[in-house]
Amino acid sequence: MTDQPTRRDWGGVISLGLIWGATFMVVSIALEGYGPLTVAAARTALGAAALLVAMMATGRSIPRFDRALWSSVIWIGVLSTALPFTLLSWGQQYVPSAFAGLSMAALPLMVLPLAHFFSDEKLNGRKFLGVLIGFTGALVLIGPGLVALGQGKEPLAQLACLAASFSYAVSSVQTRRCPPIDPLTLAALTLAVGAVILLPAMLVVEGIPRWEGARSGFAIIALGLVPTALAALLRVATIRSAGSVFLTLVNYQVPVWSMVFGAWVLSEALPLRFFFALALILTGLAISQWVSLRKLLPRKSARA
Repeated sequence: MTDQPTRRDWGGVISLGLIWGATFMVVSIALEGYGPLTVAAARTALGAAALLVAMMATGRSIPRFDRALWSSVIWIGVLSTALPFTLLSWGQQYVPSAFAGLSMAALPLMVLPLAHFFSDEKLNGRKFLGVLIGFTGALVLIGPGLVALGQGKEPLAQLACLAASFSYAVSSVQTRRCPPIDPLTLAALTLAVGAVILLPAMLVVEGIPRWEGARSGFAIIALGLVPTALAALLRVATIRSAGSVFLTLVNYQVPVWSMVFGAWVLSEALPLRFFFALALILTGLAISQWVSLRKLLPRKSARA
């Protein structure tokens, strides 16, 4: 790992922000021609296939059976692929892609209280303040939806997006507790677990998918190969080169890019509360991760 991020590292983290920020827009396009389970299953299966090929190409092998390891792999697969992909695909039928992207911004803030109770990473006063501010942003985001619960599907779709973020947060804590395993292998296996769950569900509920045209068809292919498979490889490469602290910069980009792509490509309206929510969530995120962010500041200022 390098002491200071290189241009290549910065390129990697910016690319990840763009890729993951655009994912919600691409999901919305895929949903124009396919059902939510088909979108989730195809994305998972294509991503799993691509990463399993990458495993074989780099000489990695599937680990031997170990109850603790494989139990973790299965739970992570459910919580990081099958469940959140389904929730997001269903939810994005009724809410803007920008809303889904903003709901994901709360993910790191959800991890903190979970890690406090289920790992050795404890909340302090600063982190607790950041969590409170961030969750205030989440309440601003879904405020009208809470009032309208029981009136149509949009409020439930908003909660589904936040539930997907919570599922990712739980999987993040489970990943930290997972026995040692190569990151690329873990990503491939967890996607494979998701595919094993989602493909039969898709066939039962929505049937065998047909080609529904270039726009939605290529969107599904792009989902499996770019934000799912390619992004996993970029993530591993960036962490190995510049560290996991540097990777946290992605969290600040994703909600911004999701709003940009939603408004620019899909012509989505962006209510004023989206911007208030974004400001609060990013402020809470910055406060809670201030120590990590300080490590990324240039060291030249310390010599002045």
